[in-house]
Amino acid sequence: MDVSRTAPETERAAGLSRASGIGSILVGTVCGVVWAAAFRAYMSEIAGGGSRFDWYGTFVAILLAGAITGALLGLAEYFRRTGGRPHWRWLALAPLALAILPLTMPDAIVALLTLGLGGGAIAVPLAGMAGGFAVSARGPLWARLTCGLLALIVVVGIAASVPTVGGIRLALDQPRGAWAAILGAGCVAVLCLACSIPFRSVERVAGPSTVPPVGER
Repeated sequence: MDVSRTAPETERAAGLSRASGIGSILVGTVCGVVWAAAFRAYMSEIAGGGSRFDWYGTFVAILLAGAITGALLGLAEYFRRTGGRPHWRWLALAPLALAILPLTMPDAIVALLTLGLGGGAIAVPLAGMAGGFAVSARGPLWARLTCGLLALIVVVGIAASVPTVGGIRLALDQPRGAWAAILGAGCVAVLCLACSIPFRSVERVAGPSTVPPVGER
């Protein structure tokens, strides 16, 4: 083997791989921020005049949480397309950032434990992970059906809660109410699709080896 000829090729391939990984993370980050902003719009709509924007609550608890979730899922997609990595499927827990960061707001934990406020911030990422597993086409059928049903309940609940929380102005037979319901339910459905990445099958990398990818072992 002529090392002098293969070394540059190896270095170039490594550089392309790093660029691909960075690109996947950046795309995931952008998608996560846009998703979080859309879900914040849904929350603002159903809250009406009671909705309040502030730097920490909006940009840290919501948008930063979306960015972290998107970046980790983007990294998971890069790993999935490049043969997997040891323990890479733990990235399926990425949506938990959407539940953890809102709890860092002042009095958020107290409000959750005493009044139940903020429970939706926990239910949505859990529904995303359950729905992701359900549509991944991997794992026992009964488990995927169960997780899919749980995710569907949250999606339907998000839509049905629009007139309950927002009042008559957001009735589902009115354009504004129907729009808010589609926005909220659609955000959860999109999250489920994104969360399927860490559960999906690993793509085999080109090469002479027939050993299964790390993520499949």
